[in-house]
Amino acid sequence: MPTANRKMADVMQRRSELLAKISAQREEVAGVGARWQTPLAFADRGLAVLNYLRARPVLVAGAVMLFVIRRHGVVGLLRSGWLVWKGYRYFAAFSERFASRHLSS
Repeated sequence: MPTANRKMADVMQRRSELLAKISAQREEVAGVGARWQTPLAFADRGLAVLNYLRARPVLVAGAVMLFVIRRHGVVGLLRSGWLVWKGYRYFAAFSERFASRHLSS
C-alpha cells in the first residue's frame, strides 16, 4: 500500500476510535446528568423560595412574629424584639467604630 493511502487509513482508524470514545463519554455525561437532575431541581426550587422570601421581608417578619407569639406569647415577642433592637444597635455602633478606625488609617 502506498504511503498516502496508509496515512489516510491510520487517520480514518483514529477518527473512528475517537468517535467511539466521544459516544461513550456522551452516554456517561447523560447518566451523570440523570442522577443529578433531582437534587439540582430541588436546589433550584429552594433558591426560588429564598428569592421569593427575600423580596417580601414583611411576610417573613410576620411569620417570625406569629411563631414567637405562639411559642412565647406577647411578652416573648416584646423580649425578642428588645434583644434584636439592642443587638442591632450594638453591631451598628461596632461597625461604625470599625469603619472609622480603618478610614482614618
